[in-house]
Amino acid sequence: MPKQRLKNAKRIVVKLGSNVITAKNGLDLKVIDAISRQIDFLMNQGIEVILVSSGAMAAGMRKMMLKRRPEEIPKRQAISAIGQSGVMNAYEKSFAAYGRKIAQILLTGDDLNNRQRYLNARNTLHTLIDWKIIPIVNENDTITVEEIKLGDNDNLAAMIALLMDADFLFILTDIDGLYDKDPRQFDDARLLPKIEQIQKETEELASGIPGTLGTGGMLSKVQAAQKVTSAGIPMIVARGNRDDILVRLFQGEDVGTYFVPKEVKMASRKCWIAHTLAPKGSVVIDEGAVRAVKTNGKSLLPIGVVAVKGKFEQGAAVDFRTVENEVIGVGLVNYSSSDIDLIKGLKTFQIKACLGGKHYDEIIHRNNLVLKDFWQ
Repeated sequence: MPKQRLKNAKRIVVKLGSNVITAKNGLDLKVIDAISRQIDFLMNQGIEVILVSSGAMAAGMRKMMLKRRPEEIPKRQAISAIGQSGVMNAYEKSFAAYGRKIAQILLTGDDLNNRQRYLNARNTLHTLIDWKIIPIVNENDTITVEEIKLGDNDNLAAMIALLMDADFLFILTDIDGLYDKDPRQFDDARLLPKIEQIQKETEELASGIPGTLGTGGMLSKVQAAQKVTSAGIPMIVARGNRDDILVRLFQGEDVGTYFVPKEVKMASRKCWIAHTLAPKGSVVIDEGAVRAVKTNGKSLLPIGVVAVKGKFEQGAAVDFRTVENEVIGVGLVNYSSSDIDLIKGLKTFQIKACLGGKHYDEIIHRNNLVLKDFWQ
């Protein structure tokens, strides 16, 4: 396990899954108290903690005595609203026993896709941390629709770790880590203590271990690991209801599955482009443009563009791909889809005559693009 990284960690993100903090008849207050006590202990050691907590939907279902999630979106949103108040009340009572204050942060995809709102969220979190208040983050399920949904809280936790330049991400769930098969079904399942590199086989293993109460199974945790490790942030998946799990991890005990980060840390802005923004369309590029951006570190110019897919405005995130439909990377475009369609295949000096003006030579500047190789 990464003992030296844990020793040097000053800011961490801890994600608690629904299966960890909910019991048969509602919230598992013993687990919430145990996690609160451990977070208090870590904060007394000078570690800054941001908590990402699931449980609103599960708690609401239990409170309303529902056996399954409603199909209708308004009912799901209402159930989340019912459950969220109970979750926060439980945390407030638990942390108050240690003289700690909490703050609720509810986010949507729109909050993180918009650069200014993204930075506003970061500033708020920084202020709360400076005030020694524990931010408890969740997706704003009461207003979220599919177009602005973050996906699940594993993904949200990864985004918060990137947003706040965390030194470590801990995802606490109801099993001990990533296994080679589902340990709840197979007695011979073997825990994988370390993942050096996330490959297709890793995702295939994870896809066979679904979640129950929560929206994210083990696959969503591996996808979260892919995001943070590409930015140089290590991650551990472990069982959240094990006695003193966080303290034991910081004491160097080998528990859970450790996802090893890449040595080269991606710049904050590029992390935002690669892992937070949802692409609004695609730009298809020729072989010469692929070589230019992949091998030579160049910007993407109009001459290398052969087609445009989707409708988007200037400044939108789009992926760029080969004519064989292989995604090469993602970036922020300097022109709208309609303008790119007009100038595709042209040399830069021809842009002005075509559009009646030219603000940029590049479709995507190299400072605003991220190659897929860097986040996988």
